[in-house]
Amino acid sequence: MLFYLNKQEYIDTSCPIDISIEMSNEVPGLLAWGQSNPEIEPVRDKHFIGSVKEGGVVNFNNIRFNPHAHVTHTECCGHITHNFFSVNDVLKTFFFEAELITVEPQGSSDKVVTLNQLKEFPISKEAKAIVIRTLPNNNNKLTANYTNDNPPFLECEIADYLIDKGIDHLLVDLPSVDKERDGGVLAFHHAFWNVPESPNTLRTITEFVYVPSHVLDGLYILEIQLCPLKNDASPSRPILYQKRS
Repeated sequence: MLFYLNKQEYIDTSCPIDISIEMSNEVPGLLAWGQSNPEIEPVRDKHFIGSVKEGGVVNFNNIRFNPHAHVTHTECCGHITHNFFSVNDVLKTFFFEAELITVEPQGSSDKVVTLNQLKEFPISKEAKAIVIRTLPNNNNKLTANYTNDNPPFLECEIADYLIDKGIDHLLVDLPSVDKERDGGVLAFHHAFWNVPESPNTLRTITEFVYVPSHVLDGLYILEIQLCPLKNDASPSRPILYQKRS
C-alpha cells in the first residue's frame, strides 16, 4: 500500500524495515542488567494445561520478562521520576521523520559515542527522531548478554544537542544511553528528560534496536509500534520506511 506524504513523496507500507529485536526464552537470548532469560510457560493446574502439544485445547502461556532487559523497548521520563508516568500515555502519535546515522564509539576501556561525532552528521530540520546505529554491527546484537560487559554509551552533552535540533525520540542499538555502572547518575537520561527540574513527558528513548547493515544512513519515516502497557517502558516495534518520489 502506498501512503503519500505530499504530492511528491510517499512510503510503501508493504516494504517495512523492522528494527526491533524479538524476545524469546531461547538460550542464548538478549539479556542485560543481571537478569536471567524470560520465562514463557504454559499455564498448568489440575483442570487445565495451556499447551496443545501436551494435550490441551489451546496454547495459553504466562510470560515473565523485563522490558528494559529482554527486548526492544520504548521508555519515557517515568523511568527515572518519583511520580509515575506511563509511556502508553506519553506516546500518542506514532509516525515521525527520522534520521538514521552510523557511528563507531570511541575509547579503550569505555566506548563512547561523542558529541563531536554526531556533529559530523547533517540532521534534517524535519526530523523529530534519530536512530543511532553503532559499529561493529552484526547479528550478535540479537542475542548478546550485556551484563557486566560495559557496553558503549552516549556522551551526556549529546542530549542537549539533540533537543536543540528538535529531536523528541531517540533510538539506539545499545542496552542504555548511559554507562552500565555509573553509580546511579544516569546523566543522559536526566538531561534528555530534564529531570528533576521539569520532567519532559513528550520525549522517548528506545533501546535495543537492531538496524541491519544493508540499510543505508539517511532520512526515513519511523513508526513506533507500542504495546499498550501501563508502565514507564513497554516492548516496542520501531519500523523504518524509505521515502520515495
